Amino acid sequence: MNNFEVSNLTKSRVDAKFLGKVAERAVKFLKIKELESLVIVGDARMRSLNKEYRQKDKTTDVLTFDYGEIFICLPQAKRQAKQAKHSLEEELAALLIHGILHLAGYDDQKEKDYKEMMEIQEKIIKKII
Repeated sequence: MNNFEVSNLTKSRVDAKFLGKVAERAVKFLKIKELESLVIVGDARMRSLNKEYRQKDKTTDVLTFDYGEIFICLPQAKRQAKQAKHSLEEELAALLIHGILHLAGYDDQKEKDYKEMMEIQEKIIKKII
């Protein structure tokens, strides 16, 4: 993953080095094509992307694009971390892994598929973090 890039388009600080390591380990674990980039965005940008690409006029936590780009909404990640009572770093790692699972071909639209994807996500988190 020589060219993997983390771009933070928010004013909040994120640990790009940590996220790079998570991405590298998850890609290796799943044996998938290289991941190009991770973009950290705010609510407005994520809502815009979600509306444009999924026709859903609301923010979401993570969006994955087939060409290897993952977008994570930092404010949503903060809300979810608080709700789950764990660190923002843990939430960002989980969302990044979730996005990488989508790149690996996993889908979470049906309840059964969602449960399977979450089990694999937890397995990867425990193994690489």
